[in-house]
Amino acid sequence: MKTIDAFDRQFPTEESCRKFLMDMRWPNGVVHCPRCNATEKVYALKARPYHWLCKNVDCGGRNGYRFSVLTHTIFQDTKVPLKLWFKVGYLMLVGKKGISALQVYRVIFGEDSGSDYHTAWYMCHRWRAAMRGDAIKLDGEVEVDETFVGGKEKNKHKFQRGKLGRGTAGKVAVIGAIARKGMVVAQVIANTDTATLNNFVRKTVSDRVSLVATDEHSGYRLLKEQGYKHESVRHGQGEYVRGNVHTAHIDSFWALFKRGIIGSFHHVSKRYLPLYVNEFSWRHNQRNNPMAFSDLLTTCDK
Repeated sequence: MKTIDAFDRQFPTEESCRKFLMDMRWPNGVVHCPRCNATEKVYALKARPYHWLCKNVDCGGRNGYRFSVLTHTIFQDTKVPLKLWFKVGYLMLVGKKGISALQVYRVIFGEDSGSDYHTAWYMCHRWRAAMRGDAIKLDGEVEVDETFVGGKEKNKHKFQRGKLGRGTAGKVAVIGAIARKGMVVAQVIANTDTATLNNFVRKTVSDRVSLVATDEHSGYRLLKEQGYKHESVRHGQGEYVRGNVHTAHIDSFWALFKRGIIGSFHHVSKRYLPLYVNEFSWRHNQRNNPMAFSDLLTTCDK
């Protein structure tokens, strides 16, 4: 990751940002129409830089379909300079525990800028939506675990409280799988029953893994029958490590995720929690990638 000073030198103007985005979207220099994906009969508009006209019959037809370098991206129809979009995305990417929309509003826009806080909030969520995870299945030694996100029931207002009999009451379940020294995949789930946990493992973990390590949750009990080399540790009995069987890596990811929620965002609603899971997963998976920001821009198509 470059420093903020180097970032500002690379993207000093709107022109530099649009040129960089064009190079990321069409790295071989051939512009594709975002509507029909054609490369022929696509003409640059000389009077409007970074704008093109597609005159394919099945797309624009006789009048043509006009598009720009921003079309079908998270920046489409924005009134905010692309330079500020880039700065917000970069700050979100390098902040290990994330950066809140309120902090973005104060640092990037300034309270005297005339911009609305909701503009910063919208931009942050658009970037989180762009941080989609990869579909490649995990292999090697994989740890799987679930956690719950939400405040303690005793700290909530009385009308917001659920049943106080369980520690997970009123919280949202999130499940994750991590390849040791590799990638993490996480998602919000409706519940932690056997069918849900099994479906997640089958979707995210290769059947060629050498180990699937979990805790003693009964929802994982069928993994061996399904061909996985599954071992578990019994946290309830004080067992956290047995040889190479442990969930330390996914536990560390959950710890960072929750510290970010508590320290940076303070509160995350159930509706938008999947976007925050996207953000933390993307940052973890790109932690050693010096081209992380460039790669992020290639995912910005709507």
